[in-house]
Amino acid sequence: MKEFYAEILRGYQQFREKYTTGDHSVMQYLADNGQRPKVMVIACCDSRVDPALILQRDPGELFVVRNVANIVPPYEKDEMHHGTSAALEFGVCYLNVEHIIILGHSQCGGINALLNETELHQNDFISNWVSLIKPSNTEHLDQDTCAKQALLQSKLNCMTFPWLQEKVTEKLLTIHLWFFDIKTGQLFVFDEIQQLFLPPIFNT
Repeated sequence: MKEFYAEILRGYQQFREKYTTGDHSVMQYLADNGQRPKVMVIACCDSRVDPALILQRDPGELFVVRNVANIVPPYEKDEMHHGTSAALEFGVCYLNVEHIIILGHSQCGGINALLNETELHQNDFISNWVSLIKPSNTEHLDQDTCAKQALLQSKLNCMTFPWLQEKVTEKLLTIHLWFFDIKTGQLFVFDEIQQLFLPPIFNT
């Protein structure tokens, strides 16, 4: 445990050397000029799926919120606590992001909990949270197919936020659905026309 903690601190030293030293310090620039990310990513907490690493982005380039199973909940304006909704409001209304990427992935523990709720030995919050994206029929769904369907539900939930829907309608904001396969490192993007998750097309 101590060795791993020391390794983490060495990583921090490397971060300092790369991003905070010299005349072109990235962190100094961000401190002086604030953040202006164009892209918001709603990702899973899964330690294997780091948006900044997958997309090779520097600090300040992505506005990221992470939760179990990368869920966007529906709009609910009440006195309860809504962490993901608050982040969505900040990204859309204050940072004026132009793209929202909802990033799902294979082998998702949250989706597994959704499909196998009776196997959870501790369940104060998990099953209630993942029920937000539960398909009407999960009987014959495998885990990854369910994860992809959950992305579609999260997009529908996005459109229940009035200020988000307005920006999408005015073409000031685009919502993207991405699925990351952990084993292969392959990314799949939802194609609205074909209604399929397909490899991304790279502009040359």
